[in-house]
Amino acid sequence: MPNLQMIFNSGKNPKWKYYLNANFRELIPSGLLRGKLDKLLLEIEKRPDADEIHQRASYYCKISGTDCNRWENIPLIHSAIRRTTIGEAKPTRQKVYYHDIMEYARYFAPELRLNFLPGDITYTPEIPAIVKSRPIAGENANSVLLNLDKVRHFIFPNDRLRFEDKKDNVLFRGKINGKPNRIAFMDQFFGKKGIDAGAIDMVPGHEDWHCEKLTLWQQLESKLIMALEGNDVASNLKWIMNSNSLAVTPRMRYETWFMEGTLRPGEHYVEVADDFSDLEEKAEYYLTHPAEAREIIQNANRYASKFKDKRREKLVSLLTLRNFLAAIN
Repeated sequence: MPNLQMIFNSGKNPKWKYYLNANFRELIPSGLLRGKLDKLLLEIEKRPDADEIHQRASYYCKISGTDCNRWENIPLIHSAIRRTTIGEAKPTRQKVYYHDIMEYARYFAPELRLNFLPGDITYTPEIPAIVKSRPIAGENANSVLLNLDKVRHFIFPNDRLRFEDKKDNVLFRGKINGKPNRIAFMDQFFGKKGIDAGAIDMVPGHEDWHCEKLTLWQQLESKLIMALEGNDVASNLKWIMNSNSLAVTPRMRYETWFMEGTLRPGEHYVEVADDFSDLEEKAEYYLTHPAEAREIIQNANRYASKFKDKRREKLVSLLTLRNFLAAIN
């Protein structure tokens, strides 16, 4: 029998509410939305945060349309990129990607070309495409970020438990899924004092690592929480940074709409070595220097708060998409 408390008090965004809202939005005639686009884009210029909106849109979409035809005839061999138009776009197997793109794409003309690449993306595509995630390092201009799969990734809990009142430990709960960084972490720290490390999937040869899932609220009882990248980014980083716990992670390799590439170690999170060799030392430091821990937490909270203004997020999304569509059409 399912654990009802786990279902109803998980702290995660309810999928049923997400799909209800998405399906309702798509009942609105696209022509009505297109009629509002110019007014919405003009609103940006009248806002006190106009510069920030433009800066974020430029960060997400780094391409320009000066020679857009250079992408037209590039052959895509065995590529997962969807090349379609806005009006002809169809849901993929991962329906949240379609719904999240169309939330804003329906404000634009249906004949405009639209390239998107659903899933956990850790490479830069051959042609410009909308993605959820991209590499931080290197040339990544063809990866144009929108806030995709946000029902899973953008969770902002109201953490009322003070840092001082949390457990003096480091917590990791997550799927291992054969990821070398997570295997290395578990190898070193499973069962170690002061570190609560557990896998929620079964790992062949390491059945003892298996632990029951914890709700988000149960995880937030710990002072330090590991945010380890998996298929791409660590999906828990965003809600840790919105809480009264400290996010702990090696240097991040991938980023999403959260702009992980702009985060600074020691200011927004606690950075540890790739091999975790300094984890215990760093954990001990922040457990015994709560004032410094609280300062990082406050910085992280301020950073996360910029993504909570729904009106601004809509304007940034529309501007990013306008810049992208102008470049490829």
